Amino acid sequence: MMWAILRKGVVAETLGLLPFMLDEADPRPAREQFDANYRHGGGWCSMSGFELRDNELLYPQDPPLHALAETWLRDERIVLFQCAFVAIIQPDGAFEVSRMD
Repeated sequence: MMWAILRKGVVAETLGLLPFMLDEADPRPAREQFDANYRHGGGWCSMSGFELRDNELLYPQDPPLHALAETWLRDERIVLFQCAFVAIIQPDGAFEVSRMD
């Protein structure tokens, strides 16, 4: 899968193991693939209270986290943010966030 770098200064190593956790040949959605392939980190653990706006991940009282890179798995957009937060965004705008460090 190809990842697009969204922020100046970000290098491929910033993505860590994320590119290896998704497989386009696997019919499962991104959430299920991350959950199965991130077992050493506890799997995919959705976190609530976040808002997405203009490639920023917002949480009340915290500074915005900027998008670093993105890829697509079929119709799902996967975005890596600062501090190892990952968002899976559905075509209708619904999204889930997990920290994958």
